[in-house]
Amino acid sequence: MTGMSDIETLLALEEIRLLKSRRDRACDTKDWDLYRALHADDHVSHNDGFERWESADVMIENVKKLLDERRTTVHHSHTPDITFESAIKAKGIWGMEDLIFDSETGELLIHGFGFYHETYELRGGKWLFTSRQLKRTLVRNMPETRDI
Repeated sequence: MTGMSDIETLLALEEIRLLKSRRDRACDTKDWDLYRALHADDHVSHNDGFERWESADVMIENVKKLLDERRTTVHHSHTPDITFESAIKAKGIWGMEDLIFDSETGELLIHGFGFYHETYELRGGKWLFTSRQLKRTLVRNMPETRDI
């Protein structure tokens, strides 16, 4: 039991959906200030093939390096499965697709499919990401881009 009414649950679900939408847009437009603002300071990230990033600042530093001006990205997140552990904690699994292009040539470097496994907390009156793990189920990439 979460202690939330149906209306409170629906409002929280919509806020988390907007949080996710803003994250994808901030990543693709390289709005790093917005991207950082969506994550709790103690956010933890783990993407397949990379070490865990133990804070939001470490995460943003690494994402900025991986997706610098040489890369153009397109992220799609869909079919959310969000559950509430309490009125202030939730977890979600989102189907995802990401495309990463060479900004200069337009060449597709990576086309990935899989799932984001995330947690969220209501802090200071707004929902924030507290963890994310990307698990790709299929990746099509150029051999020289395996470090993205």
